[in-house]
Amino acid sequence: MTTYLILLIAAFVWPLQPLPTIFGTIILIVFIVMLVNNRLIVMRVRKRMNESQFTGRMMEQAVKISENNVVRYVPRDKYIYNLYGHLIPENGLTVEEWKSHVHPDDLEPTLAAFYRLLEGKSNSEDFFYRWNFEFGNGEPRWGFLHNVSVAEYTQTAGTKRLQSIISTLLDETELRRQEEEEGELTDKYKLIFEHSIIGLSFYSPDGWLLDSNKIMRDICHFDSEAYDEHFYKTNLFDASPFLECCDRHNVQDLWICSESIIPERDIQDYLEIHLHPIRDDLGKLIYIAVAARNVSEERQMYLQAKLNDQQLQRVNEEIKHYEEELRYMMDSCDMLAWRITLDRDCIEFYQGLSTVSKSLTLKQLQSVFVDQENAFVRSLESPAEAISKPLSFLGQVYPVISENRTELQWVQLNSIPEYDEKGNLTGSFGVFRNMSNVMMKQDQLRRETERANDSGRLKSVFLANMTHEIRTPLNAIVGFTDLLPVIDSPDDKREMIRLIHNNCDMLLRLINDILVLSNVDANAMEIIVSEVDFAQEFANTCISLAQRVQEPGVEFQQVNPYESLKTYIDSGRIQQVITNFVTNAVKYTHQGHIQVGYRIEERSGRQGLYVYCEDTGSGIPKEKQDAVFERFVKLNDFIQGTGLGLSICKAIIEKCNGEIGVESEVDQGSTFWFWIPADIMEIKEKTTTA
Repeated sequence: MTTYLILLIAAFVWPLQPLPTIFGTIILIVFIVMLVNNRLIVMRVRKRMNESQFTGRMMEQAVKISENNVVRYVPRDKYIYNLYGHLIPENGLTVEEWKSHVHPDDLEPTLAAFYRLLEGKSNSEDFFYRWNFEFGNGEPRWGFLHNVSVAEYTQTAGTKRLQSIISTLLDETELRRQEEEEGELTDKYKLIFEHSIIGLSFYSPDGWLLDSNKIMRDICHFDSEAYDEHFYKTNLFDASPFLECCDRHNVQDLWICSESIIPERDIQDYLEIHLHPIRDDLGKLIYIAVAARNVSEERQMYLQAKLNDQQLQRVNEEIKHYEEELRYMMDSCDMLAWRITLDRDCIEFYQGLSTVSKSLTLKQLQSVFVDQENAFVRSLESPAEAISKPLSFLGQVYPVISENRTELQWVQLNSIPEYDEKGNLTGSFGVFRNMSNVMMKQDQLRRETERANDSGRLKSVFLANMTHEIRTPLNAIVGFTDLLPVIDSPDDKREMIRLIHNNCDMLLRLINDILVLSNVDANAMEIIVSEVDFAQEFANTCISLAQRVQEPGVEFQQVNPYESLKTYIDSGRIQQVITNFVTNAVKYTHQGHIQVGYRIEERSGRQGLYVYCEDTGSGIPKEKQDAVFERFVKLNDFIQGTGLGLSICKAIIEKCNGEIGVESEVDQGSTFWFWIPADIMEIKEKTTTA
């Protein structure tokens, strides 16, 4: 290019100048051209250097991004240099050192690849080998390297010579581990899929069979594991009439249980089938999963069970009855399971058979027993000997589960020894039953037996008293009736008539008590409520009761705080209770007063009437106050009566869902009271005048 430029300039200048001048001019032009050419060469060199530096930086960044390691092997030096990365030391390795880090099983094929490069049989090699990342004295840390090696040649005098081998190393240890894990997971899922307990098949979104497991092939009678023309060429949506209800363009979950019949496959089974669409994250259908289970045997068993239902019904009823009795027994028994473990030196109490409610050492267990001299308790000092045979214990202990040590418990312990597979004693297992209620019931049964015996005795006394009580007024009535015609004095006649009337009233009350008692025993006593003015009824009752008080030193008092009190009660029954209270007060009061009253009182959130009868009679001892409401109980055998009145009162009040009681002190008098629920409709206070 430069020569052509010089000739072109000379061609223009040559005809115009003398010969010496022409040579000078040519020299000047050549000099100028050389300067320009050198300037252009410098600019091109700088441009190529910049491009080379930019390319180098780009290549360096690419190596960093790809996390590659680059090394150079120089055959002349028999040394491997580290160009980039951290797989080998910064100062490089000798060939022997490099060989020592290659896994012995991979060394031969790795060297073979490098020999092909060294011998010129190949320009590049791509291979894998295991590499020891440990450069200290520790245990080898093997990983996988992906090696891509390229031979670098120089051209000298037409001769091509190997200068070095450039190797790019990529650590694929983590990638290999992930691939192995994914492979193991895939194999695991394949194993699960193939050996599932139900039949599984996968279909394409348009309904063509992709794969199925062994159970599904057995259900469908596949000819082989790999391929069956009938099923692979039959579309899912055309395979069975029951899928006609399924929209193939919008597949949804479907559960079906029906009889499947495919004559050409000799299939006639009852199948339970679940069709489930599998979609990607965007909701696009990618597979259709079908799960099937052959329920023919189950159906046959169901039909057979249905045929046997009638025969088993009686047995089932007996079993049900037995289960109810067993459930009642377990609910009634305060029972815990317990286990002694020798090697841990502990005893654990279970709520059920799994939840530990309490854990004690064997020494602590021994301390809960009250009788420390008991043979069983003393045997716990050698627990292995104590539990080596079945044991049973009944006695008193301090509460085990609760921390309350004030109330003792009766417990029954039963257990059997437990052994390991070698026959060594490991502990024992049994039940820990709280027998306090049972012992209490036994004690109560003993008392009730004594009470029943007393009741029989009292009934005998009652019959004797009843004979006496009935005969007494009858004798008076008959006697005075016989004397009445022969008496001339009007005053004497009036007195006899009064005595006859009193004895008739006494006899009537006696018979009424017997009738009420019979109704109570037969559970035939009824409480019939109606709207009454209790204030008025109470006033009328007190007028009648005042006539019963005939002792000159006894004052009858009534406390009626209202002029009108409308409520719903059984007025007749309440009047009967008040009458019994006053009658008893009259019998035992000879000085002072008998006061009958009432007030409105609320208990447990309900309105009610509190009625009382207070007297200043002989009173009742504390130890006998609980017995006065029992039948046939008389505190004084010389007082006329059957001992039924207060028991009848208690039965009436309890029938009204009320409460009854007595407060008394000897020689100070008694107050009998009762409270019954009553809805107050209207109250009118008494008016007072100045």
